[in-house]
Amino acid sequence: MKKKVLMTLLFLGSIPHLFSQNSRIKTNNAIGWYNYFGTLKVSQKFGIHTEYQFRRNKVLTEWQQSLLRFGVNYQLNSKIQCRIGYAWIETFPYGEIPINGMGKSFTEHRLFQMITMSDKISLFELSHRFMLEQRWVGRYSDNNLTKEDEFPFLNRIRYMFRMQVPIKGKEIIDKTPYLACYNEFFIGFGKNVNENIFDQNRFGILLGYKFNPLIRIEAGYLNQTLQLGREVNNRNVFQQNNGLVININLNFDVTKNNK
Repeated sequence: MKKKVLMTLLFLGSIPHLFSQNSRIKTNNAIGWYNYFGTLKVSQKFGIHTEYQFRRNKVLTEWQQSLLRFGVNYQLNSKIQCRIGYAWIETFPYGEIPINGMGKSFTEHRLFQMITMSDKISLFELSHRFMLEQRWVGRYSDNNLTKEDEFPFLNRIRYMFRMQVPIKGKEIIDKTPYLACYNEFFIGFGKNVNENIFDQNRFGILLGYKFNPLIRIEAGYLNQTLQLGREVNNRNVFQQNNGLVININLNFDVTKNNK
């Protein structure tokens, strides 16, 4: 089992390098992502999800992206959770080659549907997350405009595998430190996909601590490999973004108070 887990970690860590080729333009950014995730359980089956991600370039000093997301959870059974929701995203012109070709910030509105399947094998907690997104991404038809006048429709599918293991003990319970790693693929599809059928890949290694059922905190390393949806000098552009990620997870259960 330990050998299989080690092989999986080595494979996940090497994925970002699969997208590096000399014919592509590659830029590098030092990022810092500071994230809040909250869940409010309102019944045995339903819950409300809230989330805000404060994404910065140069670790902290410049904007990269602001992401606000909320949704409704449905617990199909102990191992399968479904979620639908909406996200509002503001992306800024960071780095050597901005995502927007005119060097402007732009807004995105997004609907999403998600299924997360969880399991436990020996000491390891595993999860598979599948997400489908419908995206309306702001675009400028003229460089003189100060606000987007077009919102073309894009589709994207995401898959994330996450694995976590307690550092002490046999399971992650209250007052338990743990180690987690994850890898997520983003694939665009549809008529407006442009250059980035491969949209991005994220790989992270985290050290976490579960204080109690209410609060859990994680911090660690994040690698984001992102492909721009346009070419520069007839070459595809890839960002290699590396840096810090901090997650604060809060879980409220009002069903206990009702009882």
